[in-house]
Amino acid sequence: LGKKCEAFIAVDEFSIREYLVEMLQKRRQVMPVNAFHRQAIVSENAMVGHGNLFDAGVLINTGTTVGNHCTFHSSSVIEYDVTIGDFVQIGAGSIIGANVKIGNGVFIGAGVTVVAGVNIGEDARIGVGSVVVENVPAKATVFGNPAKKI
Repeated sequence: LGKKCEAFIAVDEFSIREYLVEMLQKRRQVMPVNAFHRQAIVSENAMVGHGNLFDAGVLINTGTTVGNHCTFHSSSVIEYDVTIGDFVQIGAGSIIGANVKIGNGVFIGAGVTVVAGVNIGEDARIGVGSVVVENVPAKATVFGNPAKKI
């Protein structure tokens, strides 16, 4: 990679993605660029970090802040005033309600609904199809409707 070469890391696995980001930053002093599918919609009033993937049909609403190196799979919807940390993965068809706070390293499976105002702690995991109606502690794994710790 040359000094002026831009890069994007297309790896879902968190630990590998984190390693590659660190390598790019240390060895090449390069921050990965964002990748936007042409059918993704990101509000001009949203703040977006570096190295994020916005797949087809993704919607990021106004006032939302997205960290670095996140992955938004197809048709995920992020409502207004949401705060998303670094290295977050949001599954296809998930809906994140308004004023939700998502910590670093969170995995949200496909088809998850997170109701407005919920906080999700760092490194939490939310199983496919879950409905999250209350805060999720850091490093917890939750699943179901309503989502419960497992």
